[in-house]
Amino acid sequence: MTKTYHVVGIGNALVDVLAHAGDDFLTTHGVEKGIMQLIDTDRAVELYGRIGPAQEISGGSAANTIAGIAHLGGRTAYVGKVKDDQLGAIFAHDLRAQGADFATPMAPEAEPGETGRCIILVTPDGERSMNTYLGLSERLSAADIDEAQIADAEWIYLEGYRFDGAESHAAFAKAISAAKAAGGKVALTLSDPFCVDRHRDAFRRMIREDVDLLFANRAEILSMYQTEVFDDALAQAAAEIGLVACTDSADGAHILSGTGRWHAPALNTRVVDATGAGDLFAGAFLWGLTQGHDLESCGRMGCVAASEIISHIGARAEADLTQLFRTHGLI
Repeated sequence: MTKTYHVVGIGNALVDVLAHAGDDFLTTHGVEKGIMQLIDTDRAVELYGRIGPAQEISGGSAANTIAGIAHLGGRTAYVGKVKDDQLGAIFAHDLRAQGADFATPMAPEAEPGETGRCIILVTPDGERSMNTYLGLSERLSAADIDEAQIADAEWIYLEGYRFDGAESHAAFAKAISAAKAAGGKVALTLSDPFCVDRHRDAFRRMIREDVDLLFANRAEILSMYQTEVFDDALAQAAAEIGLVACTDSADGAHILSGTGRWHAPALNTRVVDATGAGDLFAGAFLWGLTQGHDLESCGRMGCVAASEIISHIGARAEADLTQLFRTHGLI
């Protein structure tokens, strides 16, 4: 029986605030380059008041992935917590406009806190430094997981960032149980090496027991397996998980399944903004997988999508990804 959704994503529902900044700005304002830092409300207000002109768009890692799958025509839904406020309305409208279902109940306006946002500072080299106020997104709980919706998905896609929340582990456990009971599969993205450092033991248990597909980049997988040898980390991951897709910046991506290993080369692209590159790699990879494409082609689709995203500001595709796949002989 055909399921309603190819992929349902669960993650931090955030509005991305993207602005250009020089390295001197990062230094002056204590922003560590190239990683995600969690910040509180006061810090969010301070940074927002000091950055230059900004672009606001619905974001969050898993939401970017789901939007990418929807852009390609995949049937998708997203689970994430926002408040019934201005940014919450922006998030919901923007994601639905991409073609994804979004029905997670909004927190009422009277509830303390605000819709989360991520202030992304893009330096001239295209690197992004993320300052994340989780706000209401970290209050996602098991009560927000619709088991019928999860059961009606071929895949669920879990965002590692969402592990930062008191009730998030229970929410993930409920979603995994519902998916597995209905014959669905589980994909996990590690999200960030600091996220791995905070939750390594929980990630390892989930990977060994529940995960069918792991997404990571070089830094994340080295952190997960606590080694400095990339091939060793890949081998350890492949021994635990049926399918591994690991990106490696300008070296493309490595796909491992059983004893098989494939390399998908990166495209030569001028980097304007690296925001969302890994998210759209995962989106294109999952779309290819649900459409029956072979693993090498899925990896190449991921690299094509990532190259499109890094060529402009923001994590929403501006070109027709399906046409790009045709141009590269992938469909």
